[in-house]
Amino acid sequence: MFASFAQKSKTPQRAAVVALLFAVVAITPQSRATPRSNWAIDPARTRISFSIDAIGYPRTEGQFRRFDGRISVDFDNPAQSRVSFHVEAQSIDVGSASFSDYLRSEAFLNAARFNEIVFSSTAVEKVDEHIVRVTGDLTMLGVTRPLTVDVEVRRQAEARRARLEFTARAKIDRLEFGMNSGFPVISRDVDLLVASEAAEQ
Repeated sequence: MFASFAQKSKTPQRAAVVALLFAVVAITPQSRATPRSNWAIDPARTRISFSIDAIGYPRTEGQFRRFDGRISVDFDNPAQSRVSFHVEAQSIDVGSASFSDYLRSEAFLNAARFNEIVFSSTAVEKVDEHIVRVTGDLTMLGVTRPLTVDVEVRRQAEARRARLEFTARAKIDRLEFGMNSGFPVISRDVDLLVASEAAEQ
């Protein structure tokens, strides 16, 4: 049953959301660091996961293993912060080699043609001391759509350098990117969760 569901669904859009989440980190106005600084995401402390529902099947979950980000933060003026993120569609992992390969196919991510999922911020706004709202463009399957995500950011004190811990959740409509396989049996909405830490450079 799981394999059958896998053939019908999966969610590459999550990668896109991921980019978005990282962008949030770039805007953490609560930090006491220098007005403008660069931050690097720690891969060992980062997880980009997603889940999707389907009628008659249990919820399916997975994650993306490879990604890269560029973050420039202006703590005095968050609006001047900039973030760009790239996720490899080929790195999707749902715990089954055959299922993961199916999600990489033309039916879903079409990773052979559109391996790069990209998020580039267009606006950053401080909501409160722990929440940052990041708006940007998400490109997947050759389609670009606007996306806004709220991210919870907390600062950690370390002896050598400052670190930021952040958690972001988002919901993406896969149909907006032309990923129609399995609909309406497979949900159009994909839930994304990104949990990570970033270190000041």
